[in-house]
Amino acid sequence: MNLAETSMPSHEVSSEELDATPLIEVKDLHVEFDGHVILSGITRSIKRGQTVAVIGESGCGKTVFMKTLVALIKPTTGHVMFDGRDLNRQSPAQLAQIRRRFGFVFQHAALFDSMNIFDNVAFPIRQNEPQTDEDEVRRRVRQHLLEVGLPEEVAAKYPAEISGGMQKRVGLARALVLKPELVVYDEPTTGLDPIMSDVINELILNTRRTYPVTSVVVTHDMRTARKVADRVIMFFPRRMLDAGQSQILFDGPPSGLEHAEDRRVRQFVRGEAGDRIREMSRATA
Repeated sequence: MNLAETSMPSHEVSSEELDATPLIEVKDLHVEFDGHVILSGITRSIKRGQTVAVIGESGCGKTVFMKTLVALIKPTTGHVMFDGRDLNRQSPAQLAQIRRRFGFVFQHAALFDSMNIFDNVAFPIRQNEPQTDEDEVRRRVRQHLLEVGLPEEVAAKYPAEISGGMQKRVGLARALVLKPELVVYDEPTTGLDPIMSDVINELILNTRRTYPVTSVVVTHDMRTARKVADRVIMFFPRRMLDAGQSQILFDGPPSGLEHAEDRRVRQFVRGEAGDRIREMSRATA
């Protein structure tokens, strides 16, 4: 198994970034809901400036993992450290302050239907920086809309009046408007055609070039994982493993996916059913 801590990333990252202490440290993470174990024994760190793609089949826990990183889900046991601070030990007020350092790009953009595009992007500023005058709000909103390739006239429209791809870009602009240190993307290309998917991928790369940001991208899209990530972590469903087996089948650069030692990794990235048909047949027998 290739470990990211001992491998070089596929895109340029400065030696300063690589030598810095991790921005995120996950220690013996365990998450369960109603007695169902979703994540067990996860220990990993993410360095500042990395772009990490988290992949795996549905139900493997990748979205739960992402949400624990930003304290949207509290671990059953274990710890998530952000910049040296244990998120489990923060008060609600302290968590609110820490979350200002996070940017969220939701799967379906999650824009407010009752607000126009300008107000959607301005929302985080008005909520978190109420002292900011409206001229500065307008400047920052316009800047971020332009950075995601949206013309100024889009600002007056409502989410229902623009395409799904444009909504995703608005979601990215909103996530970046507070200049976060960590951006998490939940299936950023789901529901988009191949060209618009690549537009989103390019925007993710451009965000990394423009801002000193660390990114975690949860995705089923192998084109996205290969294009934007320095490092790929592949999860496997806990329910399909024996006790003591690791849920993480792969942790390394995208270039290592095709030749991973574990055949389950190779089958996933190639989109091959592999042993799954036989497993399904046994389950229904």
